[in-house]
Amino acid sequence: MFTVIFGRPGCPFCVRAKEVADQLKADRDDFDYRYVDIHAEGISKADLEKTVGKPVHTVPQIFVDESHVGGFTEFEAYAKENLGLYTA
Repeated sequence: MFTVIFGRPGCPFCVRAKEVADQLKADRDDFDYRYVDIHAEGISKADLEKTVGKPVHTVPQIFVDESHVGGFTEFEAYAKENLGLYTA
């Protein structure tokens, strides 16, 4: 399972999404992720909208196995429901 987190510097929800991903990586052998700093990579919200397929108003935008999950709240809920987050 591979997750991509699109975020930006100074974004508290981006930091929290990385923390959840780090926890999952530590707890699971089948989980890895990449954090993409949209500012460093020159990615605009318009670029993200093309990838997501709908308007993007916030970051992070998170994909699990190339499927758009949403932002931090949706990612955390997905991880709790499907990946055993916080159960260890």
